[in-house]
Amino acid sequence: MRFHYAWLVWSSAFLIPWIVLYALYPRHRLAMWRTSAFMALFGLTEPLFVPAYWDPPSLFELARRTGFDIESFIFAFALGGVGAVLYNGLTGKEMVPFDDRERRHPRHRMHRIALVTTFVAFPILYALPWNVIYASIAAMLAGTIAGLLCRPDLLRKTWVGGLLFLGYYSIFLFGLKWSAPGYIEQVWNLSALSGVALFGLPLEELLFALSFGWYWAAVYEHFAWLRVVER
Repeated sequence: MRFHYAWLVWSSAFLIPWIVLYALYPRHRLAMWRTSAFMALFGLTEPLFVPAYWDPPSLFELARRTGFDIESFIFAFALGGVGAVLYNGLTGKEMVPFDDRERRHPRHRMHRIALVTTFVAFPILYALPWNVIYASIAAMLAGTIAGLLCRPDLLRKTWVGGLLFLGYYSIFLFGLKWSAPGYIEQVWNLSALSGVALFGLPLEELLFALSFGWYWAAVYEHFAWLRVVER
């Protein structure tokens, strides 16, 4: 079958920069493992996207037969670790713990609410009459805003980290478009989306990358009570 292994190859390609970052930045290895392991669980959401958003050929045709596939777990694992430490790695930033006095600041009363905003918002947004990708994007934007209200010190990492991740993800999208001509048109459910493409890439994929980058760039610091400082 045409493109049978494209999803496997593409998702596995995301592991290459993960391995590079892991090798180059030992101080970020724990964060990478934790965020990747957590993000990998979102591979279980693939049935929400198949075939509503896309319908990729996969190993053993699992996606088309069950909605689940092995590639989604690889993809989510790789994005999780890279998205969390890309900014710190490229800028030389460190993560250090908050002290108890800082934790008692009034704005941190929103800490737990901010952490669960995305996960509470998604099922509500999913029920609306639009494609699941828009619910995902909106839920991550809601989580980003809630997180910044609680942790304004993470504004720079959030903003810049999102743009960095957008650029990073776009490189892989262009690689897919170049290496497998026609794959995007065949696999993505473009008729259910906006139909807008930038340089041949679906707008929704770029919005996903940007919203994920904004949300995920500072998620580890928020969960673990860490702040970003100069090395």
